[in-house]
Amino acid sequence: MPHKVDVHVGQKIRQRRWLTGMTQQRLAELVGIKFQQIQKYETGANRVSASRLWDIADALDVNVSFFFDGIKTEEEEAQTQAETVPADLLGDKEAMDLIRSYYSIPEDQRRRLFELARVLSDVA
Repeated sequence: MPHKVDVHVGQKIRQRRWLTGMTQQRLAELVGIKFQQIQKYETGANRVSASRLWDIADALDVNVSFFFDGIKTEEEEAQTQAETVPADLLGDKEAMDLIRSYYSIPEDQRRRLFELARVLSDVA
């Protein structure tokens, strides 16, 4: 069974790759491996070595620490599951489409849209 950290790192790789519109094939080419290996990393089936994670971070234009953002303790995980946000938000295609669309909007308009969403969520 994959370790939760390996699964989390894999999800972050998939999330960043998807948000940038990069295919598994393209990421694999940039890193110098086969796309099947990217698939295994993204599912957490294979662990990503430190040097490979460094190469992936470079290819996806993020810091290595990006892949560890959001890892929670068991207590924090239990609290999160009790909240209304879906447990696998990153795996939700609709949510990822929304995020990708959001980041394709010019910065000034995106800020206004963000403030509108915040106001609407406070009202709900």
